[in-house]
Amino acid sequence: MNGNGVTQRSKKRKLLPEAQFREVLDRCSKSKDLVAAISLYESANFSILNLNNLNSFLYICSNSLDDHELRGKAIDFGLKLFNLHADGNLKLNEATLTSAARLAAANGDGDYAFQLAKSVKDYGGLPKLRTFVPALMFYSKSGQADKAYHVEESIKLVELELDEPALAALLEVSVDAERENKIYEYLHKLRTLRGVRESTMEIIERWFRSKKAAEVGALLDSDQIKEALMRNGDGWHGLGWIGRGEWVTCRSSVNSDGRCCACGKYLVCADIKKEETENFAESIASLATVREVKANFREFQGWIEQHSEYEAVIDGANVGLYNQNHADGGFSFSQIEAVVREVYNKTKKWPLVVLHNKRVRSLLEDASKREMIEKWIDQGVLYGTPYGSNDDWYWLYAAVKLKCLLVTNDEMRDHIFELLSSNLFLRWKERHQVRYTSSKGELNLIMPPVYSIVIQECEESWHVPMAGGFGNESLRTWLCSTRKPESHCKDEDRAA
Repeated sequence: MNGNGVTQRSKKRKLLPEAQFREVLDRCSKSKDLVAAISLYESANFSILNLNNLNSFLYICSNSLDDHELRGKAIDFGLKLFNLHADGNLKLNEATLTSAARLAAANGDGDYAFQLAKSVKDYGGLPKLRTFVPALMFYSKSGQADKAYHVEESIKLVELELDEPALAALLEVSVDAERENKIYEYLHKLRTLRGVRESTMEIIERWFRSKKAAEVGALLDSDQIKEALMRNGDGWHGLGWIGRGEWVTCRSSVNSDGRCCACGKYLVCADIKKEETENFAESIASLATVREVKANFREFQGWIEQHSEYEAVIDGANVGLYNQNHADGGFSFSQIEAVVREVYNKTKKWPLVVLHNKRVRSLLEDASKREMIEKWIDQGVLYGTPYGSNDDWYWLYAAVKLKCLLVTNDEMRDHIFELLSSNLFLRWKERHQVRYTSSKGELNLIMPPVYSIVIQECEESWHVPMAGGFGNESLRTWLCSTRKPESHCKDEDRAA
């Protein structure tokens, strides 16, 4: 502190008004305080903003759009600021243009929002899905189907994937416009999801209950439909709308054997394709060799090539630590033994247990377990992952590469799993993860459902699953839509 009682920090701040400005703007951004942000801008004694400051103001404005009282002020101030400072002095980026697009759409100008989204590449940036969403949602909600489809085409050109809200918006505008071919297309695109939200379910339900849905559909030979179903093999025929007449639509559930409780039809299993599985295994290996000691993981890959007879892989650490969070708890080898025996009883083949070498070494030092561990190692039942490794990469790669079951209660939500393609990963988990429970010494393996949790169509019905995780799949809600009897095939088929 100097003789006048002014700290060096205060003196520095007086010399740097831009820094004080930024500090206050950061507080406004954190609290999303539009009124304070406008006041800050109007009281500033310099008129040129840098890009970071402009983005912060636009962010605050776009995040105020849901506030009815502030919406008009946010649009006016945000667009005024954008037009004033986006005159070429600043090199705008994706964040700038996305916020401006949100404001333009909120102002009722979907065309301008779309123009802003497409202009990202003109500034050398890469657009994101969020950049196109304002225009897409505006066109969809305002019933401008063709313009909404045009936005979708632009999204495809930059190789972005639509998420459920975007697909639902396109589906809804198609339902409102009675574009049956587009509705069919978007229902199939929704098949990549493991269930849909309630809001999406309601759109689908509205379509099946509509007069238009009862009117559209081709009358095809039953054999042609069955051949298409067998060719595609995972719950869809791809032939478009089939049959004529009203749909009987209701909410239902599906039994453990895959039978719909409403219409009695059996759902099918839709596993990922062979090529997808191979690409998935390669992507896991690529990530693992970057994050693990490359030589160690390559050695494991070679070992797997020589031991490809497994039908199940066991996450040893997950099983050994199951229900051990109590005072007397520890690593339970007996639980691993029980799971190994149960898997063998079900598959008639010994599984592969993946366990960290530190655990293996500890078990070998226990005389009561040494003989079994050595036997497992000799028989290829146990693989010890190297010191310093993350065994998650090993058991996941083995299960995917060998196209077999994976026994674990791990929900696989850690950061390493976030690196994987979410839709493909979730589909793989659904078909291959075996969970387990143990109560009073009795082990129970919970096998994957015999049917897939995806939208399915057959020759006379559609089934749409509700999203959500369910320990008991019989609790999941499904939408069942079935043509009234004798509405799906040609007259000669009915006569036969």
